[in-house]
Amino acid sequence: MLVPLLWMISTSLKGRDQLYVYPPQWIPSPVRWENYVEVWTTLPFARFFLNSLFITILATVAEVASVAVVAYGFARFNFRGRHFLFMLMLSTMMLPSVIGMIPTFLIWRELGRLDTFTPLTAPAWFAWGPASVFMLRQFLLSVPRDFEDAAVLDGAGPLQMLRHVVLPMVRPALLVIALLAFQGNWTNFMAPLLYLNTPDKFPVTLGLKFLETSLGPGSEAPMWNLMMVVSLLVALPILVLYALAQRAFIEGIRLGGTKG
Repeated sequence: MLVPLLWMISTSLKGRDQLYVYPPQWIPSPVRWENYVEVWTTLPFARFFLNSLFITILATVAEVASVAVVAYGFARFNFRGRHFLFMLMLSTMMLPSVIGMIPTFLIWRELGRLDTFTPLTAPAWFAWGPASVFMLRQFLLSVPRDFEDAAVLDGAGPLQMLRHVVLPMVRPALLVIALLAFQGNWTNFMAPLLYLNTPDKFPVTLGLKFLETSLGPGSEAPMWNLMMVVSLLVALPILVLYALAQRAFIEGIRLGGTKG
């Protein structure tokens, strides 16, 4: 796992004359920090970064909130067809995502929402992560009902119990869901490529495509050093986030494997 990352860092610091040297050089000489400056000044990277941040934060918050509500409903409420709906939801995990790509695109086109952030954020409000719903449901099944019974005696409603009683007790699971949602939305490439046309709305993942057309269209060889700079800048927030939340993330995964 570390070899591709180290190779990415090494290539991002090379000049074009060092990219195809054989045998490959792990330590570039000279080191070209100018590659980072060139990418930052050539691309509207600050705009790309802000777009990604807006899309990712909004979609992550929406996914965590909607997953919590749906998982709580499956774990606590008895209604006709509950088990069938739950199994139907899980069965969608077996379907390749490309199956719904064209129908979804046609729906957003009919709604007039192409080239907007809506197709990238709105689905998150409908608990679009069945694996996250399943994991959180397993956590909720392990929470004793005594706490909720006490909250009912105090006059709390279902949403109040969910917010103030239940969710604080499954915080590790929520953190895992949030991290996975953040990663999935931050690194999403296909959906922005499908729905966005205006460069001012591009996220950082489309920076690679924009870089190819801005710095070297029709060139003899790809500018892999500059592409690795963009790739590293895209990966950096994810690496920092996981490093900061590593202990809580591992704890959530460990508990998720023992619940239910």
